[in-house]
Amino acid sequence: MPACFSAGIFIWAIISGIVLSVPTVLCGFPTTLTIHRAFPNDQRVGLNQLRALDRVRHGRFLQSVNGVVGFPLEGSYDPYRVGLYYTTVKLGSPAQEFHVQIDTGSDVLWVSCNGCSGCPTTSGLQMQLNAFDASSSSTASVVSCTDSACSLGTTSSDSLCNSQNNRCSYQFTYGDGSGASGYYVSDVFHLETVVGNNWTSNNSATIVFGCSTQETGDLTKSDRAVDGIFGFGQQPMSVVSQLASQGITPRVFSHCLRGDSSGGGILVLGEIVEPGIVYTPLVSSQSHYNLNLQSISVDGQILSINSSAFTTSSNSGTIVDSGTTLAYLAQSAYDPFVNAITDAVSQSVRPLLSKGSQCYLITSSVNEVFPNVSLNFAGGASLILTPQDYLLEQKSSIAGASVWCIGIQKTDGQELTILGDLVLKDKIVVYDLARQQIGWVNYDCATTVNVSANTTTGTNTNTYINTGQLTNSSSSRHSFHTIMLVAIMALLLHI
Repeated sequence: MPACFSAGIFIWAIISGIVLSVPTVLCGFPTTLTIHRAFPNDQRVGLNQLRALDRVRHGRFLQSVNGVVGFPLEGSYDPYRVGLYYTTVKLGSPAQEFHVQIDTGSDVLWVSCNGCSGCPTTSGLQMQLNAFDASSSSTASVVSCTDSACSLGTTSSDSLCNSQNNRCSYQFTYGDGSGASGYYVSDVFHLETVVGNNWTSNNSATIVFGCSTQETGDLTKSDRAVDGIFGFGQQPMSVVSQLASQGITPRVFSHCLRGDSSGGGILVLGEIVEPGIVYTPLVSSQSHYNLNLQSISVDGQILSINSSAFTTSSNSGTIVDSGTTLAYLAQSAYDPFVNAITDAVSQSVRPLLSKGSQCYLITSSVNEVFPNVSLNFAGGASLILTPQDYLLEQKSSIAGASVWCIGIQKTDGQELTILGDLVLKDKIVVYDLARQQIGWVNYDCATTVNVSANTTTGTNTNTYINTGQLTNSSSSRHSFHTIMLVAIMALLLHI
């Protein structure tokens, strides 16, 4: 491994309007991308609107043998409140800039291409849309059917062969009826590192990504349009897997999402290391990040729920998805869960139904009244939810009492559980694809995190790097450096 240099070098990142210095090193791909979220975090939004937001998201799960397509949710559709994470990537030589949605529910990075049919040209997200022009890039090459890169996506249906022109192609159909099709290109993926105050060091890697020539359905609409999708799935065609196969990054990524009104957070191509992280195995041979949820406890008491509610199949199981705003429980698990919460607080609050949601009138602190909930997974790992991890405060009050509603919703008609931002916030979450496991621990995501400096997983290390300072503090932690580091890409989140 080549030597790297750190001593006083910083990445400058903008989080929630504050310019922050982030210690880093010059080696491989130390870089920072800024991720924005197209959902205002300074507004309290009704549950109906949030369910509608998630319905669009869940419709974007790729249709596949083991995947789960959209399911019925209540609520009205409001296109200007679609919650999605997006970031800026640079591709080609010279670099062309694109805004792409971050998506853990798919694998491939693809962008719109010149001459695309149905691709929007304007966006309601107040960004300039661009189309990739392979002919303008001196390093671009079309991936052929016989290229080894094309074979990487055949088993996961991420690639197919167009016999008419010998191009390695793709045709993605999403659960909401939208779709994207095109061909694969091999070109330079730029990772920009801002060093000090004045100059930029550009690092790059050659990757395979999609060049879309046709989009259909909701992808053609301008209201929430971006240039493409950045898949963070676990199949070989994902950028995570491609960079790992080149020895540039480990085959693991992590995030820590702030749950306060300031938003923000960090997403790292690497392993965030923190004492107390518990891990549970990923369910094998699944398109998404499926876990084996075994039981649910409320106030320490395991609920009486048939284990079949959590069995993984083509239309059931438990999925971790940071693109989902709320969280959803399998239909046969939902009523026992809500009833247990209501029974536990019946002497202290007044229950009421509001637009189909179970709500409560509260005059004291929710943490003093409501019980903790434990989601118990295979391997002995439990995800502990405090009241603010499963309740949402509403905009209105009644007779001076605050209205809090259960934010975890029911997936009517399916035994599907989806763990979204509501339960993932204020936690470090590690997606360890090399070991096929996901881990988590409660954490103050406004503080710094330590990231393992190994390019591979499976070995212990005592070498960490402080990758992000999400407050304007000048704490001594701010100057923590490391001499040896390999490629870790940190993506700072705006929520």
